[in-house]
Amino acid sequence: MNPLRRRYIPLLALAPLAVLLPRLASAHGDQHGNHAAAGPVVKEQKPWGIAADPKTATRSVEIRMTDDMRFTPSHLDVREGETLRLRVVNRGKVMHEIVIGTPEELQAHAELMKKHPDMEHEEPYMAHVSPGRRGDIVWHFNRPGDFQFACLIPGHFEAGMRGSIRVKPRS
Repeated sequence: MNPLRRRYIPLLALAPLAVLLPRLASAHGDQHGNHAAAGPVVKEQKPWGIAADPKTATRSVEIRMTDDMRFTPSHLDVREGETLRLRVVNRGKVMHEIVIGTPEELQAHAELMKKHPDMEHEEPYMAHVSPGRRGDIVWHFNRPGDFQFACLIPGHFEAGMRGSIRVKPRS
C-alpha cells in the first residue's frame, strides 16, 4: 500500500466528526436555566420533532431530576402529532440537564461534554437546570420512533441518567 495512503486513511475515518462537532458546539451558550430566557425559539426540524409554542401544548409532564442520577419518570409514551410541555425539576443539589435526541447524537454529545465540561445549552430540545430550579421544553413530536433524553453533564450520562421516549405513529 502507498505510504501516504496508509498515513491518511485513519484521518478519513474522523471526517464525520468534523461535521458533527461544530454543530454540537454551537448548541451551547453561557446562561443557566430555561432556554426560553435566551430569546426566540429557533424551530428546526429534528428526527425527534420540532420546537413548539407553549400555547400549543396539549399535555404537561413533570420530569424530576435527582442526584442519584435518575429521571422520574424515565419513560414517556407520546402519540405522533402531540405537543408536550416537559417541566423539568431539579430536586438535587448539583446542576442537571435534559437533552432530547437520538441515542447516537446523545452519545456523541456526551463525549463532547467530557472534553468541554463547562458548556451550557441554548437549544429548544435542551434545558440546563440549577439545583432547586425548573425549566421547560415545549416539543412537538411530529415523527414516530424511539428517542431518548439524558443529562450530558460529565459523569451523569455514564452513571445512567437517561430516559426513553416512544412516539407511537398515528393510527
